[in-house]
Amino acid sequence: MIKTINTLFVTMFGLGKITKIPGTLGSLATIVILYIFFHILDFSSNLILSGLIIIFIFSFSAVAAHIKDNEKKDPKEVIIDELIGQSIPIYLYEISHGIEKSPDEAVIFYVVSFILFRFFDIAKPFPVSFFDKNFKNSFGVIMDDVCAGFYVVLSLICFMVLSNYFFQ
Repeated sequence: MIKTINTLFVTMFGLGKITKIPGTLGSLATIVILYIFFHILDFSSNLILSGLIIIFIFSFSAVAAHIKDNEKKDPKEVIIDELIGQSIPIYLYEISHGIEKSPDEAVIFYVVSFILFRFFDIAKPFPVSFFDKNFKNSFGVIMDDVCAGFYVVLSLICFMVLSNYFFQ
């Protein structure tokens, strides 16, 4: 029973078991879930952050238990790391906009965030590649996506600074 619950957790309720593009589906599910939490259900950002922190902490042991007897140390069905990494730029965007949330602007940001996250998760620039290659455990599985999430944040900050500088 515990193993089943753990598998449901790391595969985002079986979404990761879909054979085609499971990571992309996990990232897409994340942006849909977070959009619903922030814009439709209007959950508190502190509540969402608490949930994300719990998921982040629990995912280390859940992923470790899932890959313990697996040949692959980063199996495709494990997509909880996509939820964690994709949540970083979205959460930071939402808290930076406080109570002034435009649903149309959010959709555009979520789509751009999704595209950039998938790019960095697949291309694996340093340090994403460092964690992916050097840590064949739950730490590596999770931290490469955390780094990809922060690359999205960095890219968007650079874009905002440059566009402000050149188009003012």
